Amino acid sequence: MNTNRIQLTGKDILEKEFKTGMRGYNQEEVDEYLDVIIQDYEALQQEIDKLRQENERLKKQSDQTRSRQTAPNHQVNYDILKRVSNLEKAVFGNKYADSE
Repeated sequence: MNTNRIQLTGKDILEKEFKTGMRGYNQEEVDEYLDVIIQDYEALQQEIDKLRQENERLKKQSDQTRSRQTAPNHQVNYDILKRVSNLEKAVFGNKYADSE
């Protein structure tokens, strides 16, 4: 059985007809039980749909966050290196510049 594919819908369960036998099940009891199964089944399907939507939203949010962080980091790194260089020149003066 392929667990990635749902084979029945709530409507399929509701409309399923069973043959009766000589000593068959109480039809009313079976119908009541199937009603509970249908409710649970539909609730689970709604939860799956909700989680899939949330998953897609979080993937998009993650992609956007990554794209925002990547571009500015290069500029920040350059600015930090420039500041360090200026600081070294200010602290060490010409000695530092001559040793390069």
